[in-house]
Amino acid sequence: MAISNADIIRKAGTITTGGFTPEGGYGILKPEQAQKFIQQTFEATPLGPLVRHVMRRAKTGEIDKIGIGSRLLREKVENTDDGYRAGVNTAAIKYATTAVRLPWEITEETLRENIEGQNLAKIITDLMTTQLGVDLEDLYINGDEDMAKVNEFSDGETYEKGAYVKHEGKLYVFTEKHEHGAWSGSDVKEYGEASDADFLKINSGWTKQLLDGAHVVDKSLSSNITLDTFYEALQSLPNKFNNGKLRWVMSPHRKQEWERYLLNQAINNGGIITDSRIENPLTIPAITAPAMPDDKIVLTDPQNLIVVNTYDVIVRSTTEGKEAIMQDKRFYVAHLDFDTIIEELDAAAIINGLK
Repeated sequence: MAISNADIIRKAGTITTGGFTPEGGYGILKPEQAQKFIQQTFEATPLGPLVRHVMRRAKTGEIDKIGIGSRLLREKVENTDDGYRAGVNTAAIKYATTAVRLPWEITEETLRENIEGQNLAKIITDLMTTQLGVDLEDLYINGDEDMAKVNEFSDGETYEKGAYVKHEGKLYVFTEKHEHGAWSGSDVKEYGEASDADFLKINSGWTKQLLDGAHVVDKSLSSNITLDTFYEALQSLPNKFNNGKLRWVMSPHRKQEWERYLLNQAINNGGIITDSRIENPLTIPAITAPAMPDDKIVLTDPQNLIVVNTYDVIVRSTTEGKEAIMQDKRFYVAHLDFDTIIEELDAAAIINGLK
């Protein structure tokens, strides 16, 4: 009896990456296919197509940035050269890509029995491509190499506010300082599964970089989001960056909390709230990114956020070898690398600690 696609995905235990159907015993993406593969992962999320993507051959290196100052114009005096020349400001941003991989496998029986036939390989590959884009954006935003230092909770340790710890299979962050002693659970917030630390430690993302060097608006001691919250973030940026290219980046939940705040204001104080006010706080468009933490909002030009990849993106598959033959399976692995950097930290603000 033919089985449905949903049953197949559950049976195969698979999500999928690629954009190619292998022929023969193995497959490797050509450079132009690799670029298409990366493009597909970027298009899988709302934020992905808006940020800046840079392709490099070298795994480590620098990306040049060039700028000019302001008020460069000078008065002209006839038949005179006063020696003044406008300057160009140059700098470089270092990058170092981290290699990652995504493996999956499919039994030949699954390919034979499903209602899609051999087309299932492409369907699963497309699913993997989407999931890879989602996972990568999660790392772009939330990655933190310090997660490699996270250990199991110990009642003999003292933990500062903001410290992460594993406990009974979960990952927690302390919401206040915890003096050495037994686990109470009242001074922590669940952050995810304990295994999430192994995922997040891969590379440090934009959120960590912004908290370490951009304009930070700390709202941890205040109440819920208000209109003033957005004004504080905007006013923290130099005027030269308030040029019509700025965007708010927030989670869907945070966007809905903002909508609720505006609706409550309208109900309690009278007035009409237009969709444009909800979609564009302070006339700046908002982008919802599911990977964004609910307690943070970023304000910057999305092109200020950079993802660096190399062309050495490879998707391999095989139906050969002892395991493939004995288990009647196809094995797939996608190999790629990336780094996330920010071109100008002074051109970005982050609201942190929202309730």
